[in-house]
Amino acid sequence: MVHFWNGNKSTIRQEFEWKVLQLALEQTKSKVFINNNLTNYPSAKDEGLVFSHGTDVLVTVAGNRKFAPGSYAMIPQPLCRGLLGCRVLIIHKSRLAEFSKLTELQLKQLSVGIPATWADADLFRFNQYRVIEQGSLQERLIAVQNGECDYVSLGANEAEAIVTQFAHLTPDLVVEPSVLLYYPFPLVFYCHPEKGALQKAIAQGLERCSANGELDILFEQTYGADVQAVKLHQRRVFQLANPILPSEFAGYQSELLPV
Repeated sequence: MVHFWNGNKSTIRQEFEWKVLQLALEQTKSKVFINNNLTNYPSAKDEGLVFSHGTDVLVTVAGNRKFAPGSYAMIPQPLCRGLLGCRVLIIHKSRLAEFSKLTELQLKQLSVGIPATWADADLFRFNQYRVIEQGSLQERLIAVQNGECDYVSLGANEAEAIVTQFAHLTPDLVVEPSVLLYYPFPLVFYCHPEKGALQKAIAQGLERCSANGELDILFEQTYGADVQAVKLHQRRVFQLANPILPSEFAGYQSELLPV
């Protein structure tokens, strides 16, 4: 039995990361049952303690400060082509013309809504953005709908799906078509530090499914349509620094970033 904690993230990410773990372990002929735990933890402290409460493996952004050094072992193989660091904006449709003309400095002066515990809140603060960090993703989207904050920033892999998911609550929200925020934000597996065999099996499985193209196929099946819809290569790019990026990823950049 492998206990995979897969909470505190969007549904489309949960589905992809669950399938990646299955795919990786299938490559190494590991005959194990994977428990897909979707529990959401409202506090960063509780999230950071999941390895002490029975979790064997999870997926998070590399360097996530909620997890104390020594409490996990990182597998430094990016899972999602760096797509989560390609961020598009969710805004009220009445403000489309305004956002199309914003400079980077002007965008920093507006307020970005980020759910409590999300790792990118500190990153936005580090880059001098105005952050409202509280509540759930649903609550932040409702805040944008009601004009209580200016925008939400989401990965290009999830923005369209989330707008559709919450359309019944936030019917006036759209994906802003002209701006792309980018920061190196690779998703990786963290394993329990005492689960060396599992860590090795996942690492070997990722190498094999990357080499044989199966990981690319899964990526395209899950995210291909959404990535095409947001038209990354037609956007103005505002680059942000990531202060938590581990040394293993020095110089890392998403292959999806417009040249």
